[in-house]
Amino acid sequence: MKAGKCPTDELSLTNCAVVNPQDFNDSVKHVEVSTSPGQCFVFTVKSHRDVPPSTIGFSLLQRKWATLSLLQDIDVRPFQFDTNQHTLANIVLEVDFLQKKSTTLEPYDSDAMAREFLAQFHHQSFSVGQQLVFQFQEKKLLILIVKELEGADINAMRSGAKEIKSRKVRIGQCFPNTMIVFDKSEGSSVNLVGKSKGKTVHHSIINPDWDFQNMGVGGLDTEFNAIFRRAFASRVFPPEIVEQLGCKHVKGILLYGPPGTGKTLMARQIGKMLNAREPKIVNGPQILDKYVGESEANVRRLFAEAEEEEKRLGPNSGLHIIIFDEIDAICKSRGSVAGASGVHDTVVNQLLAKIDGVEQLNNILVIGMTNRRDMIDEALLRPGRMEVQMEIGLPSETGRAQILKIHTARMRDNKKIASDVDLQELAVLTKNFSGAEIEGLVRAAQSTALNRLIKASNKVEVDPEAGEKLMVDRGDFLHALETDIKPAFGTSSEALELYITRGIINWGEPIRSLLEYGVILTQQARSGLVSVLVEGPPNSGKTALAAQLAKNSDFPFIKICSPDDMVGFSESAKCLQIRKFFDDAYRSELSCILVDNIERLLDYGAIGPRYSNVVLQALLVLLTKQPPKGRKLLVFCTTSRRQVLEEMEMLSTFTAVLRVPNISTCEQLIAVLEETDAFSKSQIAAIARKVANRRLFIGIKKLLGMIEMAKHFDEERRVFDFLTQLEVENFLELGA
Repeated sequence: MKAGKCPTDELSLTNCAVVNPQDFNDSVKHVEVSTSPGQCFVFTVKSHRDVPPSTIGFSLLQRKWATLSLLQDIDVRPFQFDTNQHTLANIVLEVDFLQKKSTTLEPYDSDAMAREFLAQFHHQSFSVGQQLVFQFQEKKLLILIVKELEGADINAMRSGAKEIKSRKVRIGQCFPNTMIVFDKSEGSSVNLVGKSKGKTVHHSIINPDWDFQNMGVGGLDTEFNAIFRRAFASRVFPPEIVEQLGCKHVKGILLYGPPGTGKTLMARQIGKMLNAREPKIVNGPQILDKYVGESEANVRRLFAEAEEEEKRLGPNSGLHIIIFDEIDAICKSRGSVAGASGVHDTVVNQLLAKIDGVEQLNNILVIGMTNRRDMIDEALLRPGRMEVQMEIGLPSETGRAQILKIHTARMRDNKKIASDVDLQELAVLTKNFSGAEIEGLVRAAQSTALNRLIKASNKVEVDPEAGEKLMVDRGDFLHALETDIKPAFGTSSEALELYITRGIINWGEPIRSLLEYGVILTQQARSGLVSVLVEGPPNSGKTALAAQLAKNSDFPFIKICSPDDMVGFSESAKCLQIRKFFDDAYRSELSCILVDNIERLLDYGAIGPRYSNVVLQALLVLLTKQPPKGRKLLVFCTTSRRQVLEEMEMLSTFTAVLRVPNISTCEQLIAVLEETDAFSKSQIAAIARKVANRRLFIGIKKLLGMIEMAKHFDEERRVFDFLTQLEVENFLELGA
């Protein structure tokens, strides 16, 4: 016989070869076609008069499968199935759209497809590798390829065996009780749902070569575990399980925190960890363009590849990662940027639409990083967009030890670090250091060690044997700590020392009780917010005492908010600066702020009087605002105008008020003189006799200044001149 075309499109959908009624009678249901020696194919047949005699009509897919050409001579003979050998228990079919250009993401119910398939093709023959067209519920035409056939053991079924094992077969006949399973072809965008869907091979999203121990990110174990639980746990499981839960993948992560804490490094490691495409890393300012509409177009280009793949492959699309560094540059709160262009607003709108708009994408993960979370538009932070918001804060002592271990690993491997270097000791000494500052500390220690081997003469010469001698020791790290690297969120040690240059002289019971009470308040601050007002007359040593109390607290973050640093600031600028002090303090577990001369911050003037209500309201809010969870804050404020603060209703905001009195007795004055070396014992005794039974009222700061001046007086007249100065300036009652 000869091979021909199928006479109608309807017959080509039946998966049957079409014969002329004159060639085969109705008893012949299947035929075996031999195209060449050893090449045989079995077809189920239908009769139709439009087929010429001695010709069999095949559809295009049938000719392709059997490698038939038109008018080719073929051997055809009737074929009879043996029900014991060729009854099919299972048929596994690969599915794809017949026309790749006309695809859709509409779900196809695999259970309904199986029922429709059995209704259309029952009692037909099927062979492994066979191709056919399948029309399901008047939807788009599908192409099916027989992937696997399993034959049923009829004899075992008849004998009532409990366990019936199926066997792989090359050819068989489909029956109404045959199990049909649909698998998606590789690269297919058919969206199969239902129980008759085969379990497609799930490619793990986690890179199989990834080792969590080799991340190179120290001190962020807790944060990384939280990010993994929220953002990636759902992507590890096969799509079938996620579909059963009705779970949606997280599409956005926001990492925020102080500079240098490892946000960019963590985002980079997340990109390496995932078995996905190379992440697109873009700095926020790079999006902005001077031409109208180009900024929004830049955002669209970032998502174009993910959009194209989503349309083509649907749920099978791979994950596209987009990393925005300094995302606050383009995602400021809408309406907050001055100017009529509105570029920032439209960029935010475009980004919102791409992440979770009407035509949302499910194959993206956007990772944003910023130091200023407060500037980000609120719409971007809601669930469905950047719903995972993780603070990458300053590392703990354990984290600092991990970071030091990472940055000294190469030195240890090459035996260039001395045995006296204790990383745990350095971790204790580097309180409130960020990861970047710890890395800088290691570099500074290395440069100190290198400098020891350089001969500084007219020419810079390096010891020829320097490479062998080079060793970074404990002294190098301590030198770097003292001189080179200071943490941005550390203690203002130099400013504190400047305030207590003369030390704290314990001149009597008032000072002793104040220092003891300060220790109690410091302990109380370790459980929450404590604000203390240190008040007293001018020159009574309030600032020095507050600085000493702050230093005694041993908190890792101590900053001084002084009006000296805000000369010429406007009210709004002053508020922002004060707010920054408190925001920085919230980033450390234990923080202390010293607000010096609070009435000067308030622009108080006795003539008028006048003050800044804006700054007052800001301080009232900040002094009573509880720090974030896990953060403790101790605030010391100093003032010489208690009455003014009382009228401003500020006193009620403080946890405690400490009064620093002036020196008012002879015993207190002598106690101060004995702590200095300006007077001999006989001179101190003479001063005591002259001052006894006379009224005295002088601040410790003023007194110490006068004692310093007395050192320059003539030795013989020192006592007389000192007492005269006290009387002239009205600190001592005039003598008889």
